[in-house]
Amino acid sequence: MQRILDEHCHHIPAEEVLGILGVDSAKGLDLFEVDHRRERFGPNLLKERKGRNPVLQFLLQFHQPLVYVLLASALITAFMKGYVEAAVIFGVVLVNAVIGFIQESKALKAIHALSRSLTSSATVLRAGNRLRLPSEALVPGDMVLLQSGDKVPADLRLVQVRDLQIDESALTGEPVPVQKDTQVLARDTSLGDRNNMAYSSTLVTYGTGAGVVVSTGDQTEIGRISELIATAEVLETSLTKKIHRFSSLLLYAVLVMAAVVFAAGVLYGEKPVEMFMASVALAIGAIPEGLPAAVTIIMAIGVARMAARRTIIRRLPAVETLGSTTVICSDKTGTLTQNQMTVQRIFAGGESFEVSGSGYAPAGEIRKEGVTIDAFQHGPLLECLRCGLLCNDSEITAADGLWKVQGDPTEGALLSAARKGSLSRDREQLHLPRVDTIPFESQHQYMATLHDRGEGLPRIAFLKGSLESLLDRCGSMIANGREVSLDAEWIRREVEAMANTGLRVLAFARKEMPPATAALRHQDVEHGLVFIGLQGMMDPPRPEASKAVAACQRAGIRVKMITGDHAATAASIARQIGIAGACEPDGSPRVAIGRDLENLTDQELIESAEDIPVFARVSPEQKLRLVEALQARGHVVAMTGDGVNDAPALRKANIGVAMALGGTEVAREAADMVLTDDNFASIEAAVEEGRGVFDNLQKFIVWTLPTNGGEGLVILIAVLLGISLPILPVQILWINMMTAICLGVTLSFEPKERGIMDRPPHKAGAPILDSLLIQRILLVSVLLCAGAFAIFEWLLSQGSTVAEARTGAVAMIVFGELFYLFNCRSLRRSFLSTGLFSNPYLWLGSGLMVALQIAFTHVPLMNRLFGSQPLDGPAWLLILAFSLLVSLVVGIEKFLRGKLSGRSR
Repeated sequence: MQRILDEHCHHIPAEEVLGILGVDSAKGLDLFEVDHRRERFGPNLLKERKGRNPVLQFLLQFHQPLVYVLLASALITAFMKGYVEAAVIFGVVLVNAVIGFIQESKALKAIHALSRSLTSSATVLRAGNRLRLPSEALVPGDMVLLQSGDKVPADLRLVQVRDLQIDESALTGEPVPVQKDTQVLARDTSLGDRNNMAYSSTLVTYGTGAGVVVSTGDQTEIGRISELIATAEVLETSLTKKIHRFSSLLLYAVLVMAAVVFAAGVLYGEKPVEMFMASVALAIGAIPEGLPAAVTIIMAIGVARMAARRTIIRRLPAVETLGSTTVICSDKTGTLTQNQMTVQRIFAGGESFEVSGSGYAPAGEIRKEGVTIDAFQHGPLLECLRCGLLCNDSEITAADGLWKVQGDPTEGALLSAARKGSLSRDREQLHLPRVDTIPFESQHQYMATLHDRGEGLPRIAFLKGSLESLLDRCGSMIANGREVSLDAEWIRREVEAMANTGLRVLAFARKEMPPATAALRHQDVEHGLVFIGLQGMMDPPRPEASKAVAACQRAGIRVKMITGDHAATAASIARQIGIAGACEPDGSPRVAIGRDLENLTDQELIESAEDIPVFARVSPEQKLRLVEALQARGHVVAMTGDGVNDAPALRKANIGVAMALGGTEVAREAADMVLTDDNFASIEAAVEEGRGVFDNLQKFIVWTLPTNGGEGLVILIAVLLGISLPILPVQILWINMMTAICLGVTLSFEPKERGIMDRPPHKAGAPILDSLLIQRILLVSVLLCAGAFAIFEWLLSQGSTVAEARTGAVAMIVFGELFYLFNCRSLRRSFLSTGLFSNPYLWLGSGLMVALQIAFTHVPLMNRLFGSQPLDGPAWLLILAFSLLVSLVVGIEKFLRGKLSGRSR
């Protein structure tokens, strides 16, 4: 009954709702009835869903093909008494598992945050007594009394209101507090327009009211969002998918090569045990042990760079996912806009004026056709500003350089506009002190104040409100500097013009009253008013949003606005910041309304999500469906949001982006990254950093795989030819780990290449390596293999021992990788174009690697551990010559491909 009632009670009269719930609004529930209902419905809390067992969650970190290969290699190596090698491999795997374990479990934290958001107190009427109780004690049928500052404790059907306004931005995205009433609404009224309802966890900003509890706990709207968070499947990121595919291919390749080595050796008459060890050597050589650690390091460096650009990453793979993003679904309020109402246009005295500046800061000017206007030289303009200043109960104050409103946001905008016209509130109140007030009431839709103009002079009443509430009361208007008959159609055209640009319009009027008037009544202002003017306001776009949106669209990333605000406002903001997509005949962005989305099939929604740039008045379920629809088209979706209503979509998106300043804790816990300045421009900066992270990861893989390929080929060819292994398994581990740490990791610090935001996103389904890079990896693998064999055979021919020859082969691969490293700084251009010293870590790592390799060759302890031997001068010269040749061949290959394709990157 509870859920059914909540879904329909907005279009049922309040008296009927009270009857269904069996409650007297004047007394509330009896105490025994409360106990019965608590047993039936339970406490007013969200159920905490149990997460995955921590042990299982940790073990699942090893559930990856590459990790299987590494673990198998470690076990086999340990079985062959290679304990040091096995310990090194297993240590790498363990470190990465711990990092993954720490980064998981977002959903459970989000639901914890939701539960905490419900813990508050409520004023309740029970058995005729007014009680202050914890919100968790409420049951359906309780009568709740609301006043300014209260957090709504459950979903309520309002039965009585007096100037009640509720901030529902966390639930619906609506930036302005909603004026509440008790009127019956249509059945299909959307969540954001249900003015006779008050929803759990929203905040009362003004007035008083009373409502009956219709839903508690999991049955509330916020409870439904909790369920969406818990059930929304977290998709693999683009990076984890690509690493998984890459690891699977590598697994098959290693197993096939190992099987070939074993089979070939046995067929040639070698002992099976020796061939098994050779197969293990090949597996160790072919597996890039340093890859998991390198991926983590590259991600961590990306996290640090993003933090410097006002972005906090909560999950490491999200760093790379940003580089693959194809669609950004952005909330409007506070992300693309400033979340501060601002008067932008004034109509007074028959003339229109523009108001510069943004937010509540009183910095700006009033202009007409580009010329600054002195309000004190323009009587009608001055009177319109004065009316908005004095018929006002709010304040704007500055703290730490940030202007905020205490009270109603629309009144804050009027105060700021008046100050831009050089009006001082203290001075105006001194000359026109307030005598009486008619407060704003939803049934009248206006506010009026009475002011004294001095002894013997008529008093003046100022009114502000909706056009509908004031226009019919007016008999005249100010135009061309004098009072003339009211031209209602002219005024309506002005209002329509403002509304079409997304402005919220307030009307202003005045009336002279007898000097002895002491109180202002509604009947006193029923007629005879003089229309003063209009002020149109909106939450303006952030100044940097247009540039950020343009940069994203230039980079091949679509930007879509998904908001709970009204369609006209959303379309206006989208037009101002340049969001591209399907357009209406007048050129404005096409807007889809949440109510219309409900009737679309999944396929129709997919088509709409692809083409339409703006979605307004959408519910949490619809936000989630839109994200899923875009993903069904293969898009990598970044979703921004700050409210409780955004949390399910944030969790479902490939990357969820929450706000730190204006966002809720629920949204932050559900997201992958958090913007410390709530600014869309920071998303664009994060995308740029994400692309740089993917570039550096790709460079590392292109650099490291030839080592493994070359080592694998060396083992394979040696077995097929029936000769001694040119490199031992323990020497292979030395090469792989030391080069990865000293050389490969330095690629993590490579600066972003120029033009990184002028190319399209990485395709989500594309492999990490394209055919060109695979060909280069094969080329360098063959060159390293040939060089290692050449050095090995040359040293043997010169009378060197097998140990010396193996040391030479190891040095050849190490220095070949070192010289090749410089050519991996850019995968398409010459490494000289990146700046020879732009990455000092590369030179530091190269020097360290040279020192370690000299120690490997000439230090007796290293000789005993790794079976190496010192080399003479001619051997070193030949090794360096072959290594330099590797880099030269790759440089020539890049130059020729660039010439043939005409491309540069």
